Amino acid sequence: MAKQSDIIDRLAPGGRVAVIRLRSLGDCVLSTPALQLLRNYRPDLKIAVAVEDRFAAVFENPIPPTLRALRNFAPGLCLNLHGGTRSARLTLLSGAKYRAGFDIFAPSWIYNTPVPTAQETLGISRRVHTAEHAASAMFYLGVAIGEIPRAKISAPEGRSKFAPGGRYAVIHPLAATPEKTWPAASFTQLARTLDIEPVFIGGTGEDLSAFQNWRTVSGAPLPELARLMRNAELFIGNDSGPAHVAAAFGVPEVVFFGPSDAEIWSPWQTTAAVLKSDGPIASISVEAAVQAVELVYTRRRPQYPMKAAR
Repeated sequence: MAKQSDIIDRLAPGGRVAVIRLRSLGDCVLSTPALQLLRNYRPDLKIAVAVEDRFAAVFENPIPPTLRALRNFAPGLCLNLHGGTRSARLTLLSGAKYRAGFDIFAPSWIYNTPVPTAQETLGISRRVHTAEHAASAMFYLGVAIGEIPRAKISAPEGRSKFAPGGRYAVIHPLAATPEKTWPAASFTQLARTLDIEPVFIGGTGEDLSAFQNWRTVSGAPLPELARLMRNAELFIGNDSGPAHVAAAFGVPEVVFFGPSDAEIWSPWQTTAAVLKSDGPIASISVEAAVQAVELVYTRRRPQYPMKAAR
């Protein structure tokens, strides 16, 4: 186990921490447990997240991912959770006394506070979930090691304007690539078996015409998507960002995985059935999906830990 640093304890009362997490809905959502750990340990600190505008609603205090915004925020600690050239440059030029990032990030000389792997920090040998990976940076920097909470996203009060009047399931039948996308015909068959109303969601410009017999929502802003998820009784979908939004509200889930690593990207801290294909994702049967829905869904939401099914 790597020895913890005391960087966070060194920050002055009311000090400022900038976290860089530029993009990707799932990555942004799964970084929020790490931010909660930091807030709980040092509630006096002012924390901002440098993030692209389309994902800014995930965080409580987002700032644009620009050098001007970072310098104006004037952090004492800048933590790069993103990696890559752009985030490295922002970290280097942030003006922060402490520049932290995982020691696998290149170029390494940018970081005067390199963060070891989660395995080293936590003293474990197994592979870690993305939420554990982000949280381990906080643990190394001085936050007391403990349980990693569920992700957290705020949502506007009230019921979503896209929600049906009664009980409903949110279904996300799309994904970034074909190999991550369970067939539309399979989603249709599964939707017909549900005893609650399905609501199919997609991003701006994504084609939901295969599901026109049901309520569909395309391109909803992230706060409205969060509000829709918050009141759902079930989420069904491919391995993608909306699955992590649903998990942030503790919604029971059935999630389909193709080539992605379910150990790293499974829903965090919610009851979920993860259906991982042995070959093409289309090989996951509708029958297996029906059984998975029966496993995780009841009117009373079951509690974590996650359960898996094939």
